[in-house]
Amino acid sequence: MEDESSLTMLLVSFALLILASAYFSSSETSMMSLNRYRLKHLRRNHHPGATRASKLLESPDKLIGVILIGNNFVNFLAASVATSIAVVVLGDPAPLATAIVLTLVVLIFAEVTPKTLAALHPETIAYPSSLLLMLLLKVLYPVVWIINIVSNGLVRLLGFQSVGDDSHQQLTPEELRTVVYESSERMPRRRHGMLLNILDLEKVRVDEIMVPKIDIIGVDIDDDLKDILDQISSAQHTRIPVYKGNIDNLVGILHMRSAGKFLKQETLNKAAILGETTEVYYIPDTTPLHTQLFNFQKKKLRMAIVVDEFGAVKGMVTLEDILEEIVGEFTTDFAASSKDIHAQEDGSFLIDGSATIRDINRVLSWELDASGAKTLNGLLMEILESIPDSLVGIKLDGYYAEIVQVKDNVIRTVRMREIEPSAPST
Repeated sequence: MEDESSLTMLLVSFALLILASAYFSSSETSMMSLNRYRLKHLRRNHHPGATRASKLLESPDKLIGVILIGNNFVNFLAASVATSIAVVVLGDPAPLATAIVLTLVVLIFAEVTPKTLAALHPETIAYPSSLLLMLLLKVLYPVVWIINIVSNGLVRLLGFQSVGDDSHQQLTPEELRTVVYESSERMPRRRHGMLLNILDLEKVRVDEIMVPKIDIIGVDIDDDLKDILDQISSAQHTRIPVYKGNIDNLVGILHMRSAGKFLKQETLNKAAILGETTEVYYIPDTTPLHTQLFNFQKKKLRMAIVVDEFGAVKGMVTLEDILEEIVGEFTTDFAASSKDIHAQEDGSFLIDGSATIRDINRVLSWELDASGAKTLNGLLMEILESIPDSLVGIKLDGYYAEIVQVKDNVIRTVRMREIEPSAPST
């Protein structure tokens, strides 16, 4: 009778020790599996469990120390109890049989199962368990402190830093892009696309989205005054470049709000128009979009003239152009809202030569080479190395382009289609 009572107590003690071991195992896995960014978000919202967990994770060496002290203590104690159970049941210690049974029980009930649950539901386990972990850390702090001094010393001897560095938890742009991709099902599609476009700003330069020099609509101050006024009155843009003779000789930028001032003058002349222009803002063609966006904000400007390394005008870019790279087309300008890509019944596309390679790839999900020329006209001229005639066909890498119209030494319209890969010969 006494042996049965003793065996019952030993079995109960063993079960409780296995539960304690399961607690420490699940606590370790759940604390280390917490999403650090969600944890910071919940902490800012004063979530009690997240606040405790964040405080514990500020010193991971102390957290791991207290968990391992508790886990090893209960496991060793469980091994002693298992040996006592073997003596009561078998009459001798039976070390091999005890070790086999104890290993299976610990692995199943105190390691694999609790750690799997903790990895699947880290917040459910970590936040409640942080209460007891904080209490144990206070009680066992002297022991944890001594163990950490010894272990940190060994870490330094091996050539590693003993103090935790949070820099490895900071996301790189590519990692952040992956996070946004993975979150596509949790946010509206349009908002998801905007986030990706913002991340792409660092990779895109102003010469990839600018209005090409040939398409800039400006005012030639050498024209007749009547022609200038007609052009200003019919302008579809808020700001117009003013030049003398040709677009390479810019003299200023005219804002339409200023047009009312000189239109009211009784003796209107070109000098009055020039007096309302502002200084031209030039930028290099290699400027990244995110940099130019900040420059526009800093200088309180909305338009810039893009120049190459020799100072020659290449095009024009506006704040609206950069914003459209983020949110998509929103302009009410009918001329600018006309599409450059038109689908045909035969599956091909009529594409404006001034369309950028980046826009073509984005709209049609193609993979045209955008490392060199930025527009379709530039790409074809770069390949042909001359000004082509109409109806010239070019095979690109996986695509076929037929030049439909050439005007003013510029390719105006191109018919393009994908080349279907030929079936492998048998």
